[in-house]
Amino acid sequence: MSNSNAIANGVAGAGAGIIAQILTYPLQTVNTRQQTERIAKSKPKPPTAAAGTLLQILHVLQTEGWGGLYSGLKPSLLGTAASQGIYYYFYQLFKNKAEAIAVVRKQKGRGDGTLGIFSWLVVAALAGSLNVLLTNPIWVLVTRMQTHTQAERKIMESKKEALLKEASENGLIGSTLQEKLDELESTKPRPYGTIHAAREVYTEAGIRGFWKGIIPTLIMVCNPSIQFMIYETSLKRLKEKRSANKHGLKNVSALEVFLLGALAKLGATVTTYPLLVVKSRLQAKQEIGGNISLRYSGTVDAIIKMMKYEGLPGFYKGMSTKIVQSVFAASVLFMFKEEIVKAYIFLVHKIRKAKVPLN
Repeated sequence: MSNSNAIANGVAGAGAGIIAQILTYPLQTVNTRQQTERIAKSKPKPPTAAAGTLLQILHVLQTEGWGGLYSGLKPSLLGTAASQGIYYYFYQLFKNKAEAIAVVRKQKGRGDGTLGIFSWLVVAALAGSLNVLLTNPIWVLVTRMQTHTQAERKIMESKKEALLKEASENGLIGSTLQEKLDELESTKPRPYGTIHAAREVYTEAGIRGFWKGIIPTLIMVCNPSIQFMIYETSLKRLKEKRSANKHGLKNVSALEVFLLGALAKLGATVTTYPLLVVKSRLQAKQEIGGNISLRYSGTVDAIIKMMKYEGLPGFYKGMSTKIVQSVFAASVLFMFKEEIVKAYIFLVHKIRKAKVPLN
């Protein structure tokens, strides 16, 4: 029964995660671009970096169309299904094991038979670590695809600077220079799909490239730990309150689950956001940084350079966008997951009832 319960949670998590991902993907794309935009404190912000989230979405729509907002959606949906499925499956397995241990402890006169906060944290951390190790390559590709336009823009700017420098050194002026600049401007961006992104990552760093940002991502396992601690504790208290009031446990509505999911994700996001920025910057193409001072060789190098050249605000770029996106996505995910699990349990109950022979 416990395995069946784990499978139900795995399937429900995957389905709910896909729904949440599709609904919030434009916000994710803009947020990733905000996180990876590297501007030294001494330099003025470009219009796209200074604009609000809505204006940035409209700018992407105007310049790149819907394809720009949904770049990387296919691997992202695969990543969401895999991440949510793996996470919820192992979360339920570890949770069942922890609850069994708690019951045994109670029988031996230790504890009350329920899981404490520390147990919730360990369960969520174990499930999260397995999820991260297995799915990181997918998210490296997603980040590359979401930030491809930024990288291309920086590469174009570098080519222009090199051309102008060459022109000044060689005395190239007038129509010849303008022709070369026009030729550069007319260069169309290369098609950039999942396979292209994968080849690029492999060419740059080999197999290790697919695990870029793994250190901050593993540390960020505490995000779902905090999230689920808040969610499970709040849900447990709400059910206990309903039980005490003789309303029964089934009266926790989808709206209440939605709000509990929002509260849980909000707390977790604010706490761990700087790690998310570091992770995104490591996974994106380093040409986005322009000069060497804004390119990173690893986690420690990224943290040092961000503090030196951008200051503390650099670690919180796009946080307001992330809060809106992640809170909405998590709320939708929790709501749909609980409803899918309820539907699964209802169907199983009906099937078993139908199989019982009548006397």
